[in-house]
Amino acid sequence: MTKIVILAAGKGKRMKSELPKVLVRLKNKPMIEYLVKACVESGVDLHPVIVVSPDNKELISNALKKYNCEYAIQKEQLGTGNALLCAKEVIGKNVDYVLCLYGDHPFFKPATIKRIAHSHSGAITMMTTGVKDFKDWRKNFYCWGRVLRNFGRIKEIVEFKDAEEKIKKIREVNPAIYCFATKWLWQNIKKLNNSNVQCEYYLTDLIKFAFKQGINIGSFPIDAEEAIGVNSKEELKVAETLI
Repeated sequence: MTKIVILAAGKGKRMKSELPKVLVRLKNKPMIEYLVKACVESGVDLHPVIVVSPDNKELISNALKKYNCEYAIQKEQLGTGNALLCAKEVIGKNVDYVLCLYGDHPFFKPATIKRIAHSHSGAITMMTTGVKDFKDWRKNFYCWGRVLRNFGRIKEIVEFKDAEEKIKKIREVNPAIYCFATKWLWQNIKKLNNSNVQCEYYLTDLIKFAFKQGINIGSFPIDAEEAIGVNSKEELKVAETLI
């Protein structure tokens, strides 16, 4: 059994909106609704778990009331690793895999979600996105984490704020879609630390853990147009041209 978890607790200050970031409207509906609809249509999980903050739970649950979602609360903004850990009790014990997504990615297709869930094997499988440059609409990807490889194998994700200039030149970026084996996930997520620029518990550090443990990290490419996320008003305008 696979459970989908969508991280949506961020306040989205860069959006300069009174609404939570994931509720900012893209064309005619809240950004997160596109993703939830794709998750349900994929058939992987009809009742995805949405991780929210205490302040935005009511707003988000009202916006998604036509979907049968479950909700987990992240009481403090301590990073993506902490957010997923906050969903552990709601996910429950009889789950083999957790497919983790971010609520500000409106373009993921049902087939993509189904593909990573059904092709998963081992401790971690993830998507990656390659871009030819960071110009035009692709500038949205410049501040994303970079995928580091060792002889072709993924070894680490370095967040942009922690990256040196040579790492920022890497054009394979992390669209933040992962499938974890739950047994491995719960054993390792508690090992995360916040020794980074943002003092947050990064979910991406699990990639580094797996590599050091000798675990092969499965990966699939995803087109940049499908992977694009929305973190600011400028990025929202780009997304509107692509929808």
